[in-house]
Amino acid sequence: MAVDGVTSATSTTSTASNSSASSASAAASLDYDSFLKLLIAQMQNQDPTDPMDASEQIAQLATFSQVEQTIQTNANLETLITGNALTNATNYIGQTITSADESITGVIESVRVYSDTMVATTTAGDEIPITVGVRVGEPSTPDPDTDTNSDA
Repeated sequence: MAVDGVTSATSTTSTASNSSASSASAAASLDYDSFLKLLIAQMQNQDPTDPMDASEQIAQLATFSQVEQTIQTNANLETLITGNALTNATNYIGQTITSADESITGVIESVRVYSDTMVATTTAGDEIPITVGVRVGEPSTPDPDTDTNSDA
């Protein structure tokens, strides 16, 4: 039983650290740091006779905090989805698969999980992307009532 986790079907490298959530998180951290620098510069250079309203500052901080939390939530959801895909992939092992165009049928030996799809490899070595229209089911077993070696 083999289940391989891979980040992207079009990826040519094996690094899994370039997920969209981590990239967005890094970009947001830079933006959040930039915002804090801008806020400090704004406070240092404001007119002492007409200072910035404290409620505006708090609203700006709250907005950026919400953005940061949303990015963290997305990263956690990505992890959950990947785990779910791996669990689903293990359920496919040993099942019979038929491609969407019904040209390839076989028993699933392994499944590779990508960020956007799963690809099943049959015992014959055929690869079938698990997409809409693909049939997956129990392996067909010969009917014990149908005996081809009868002595009639």
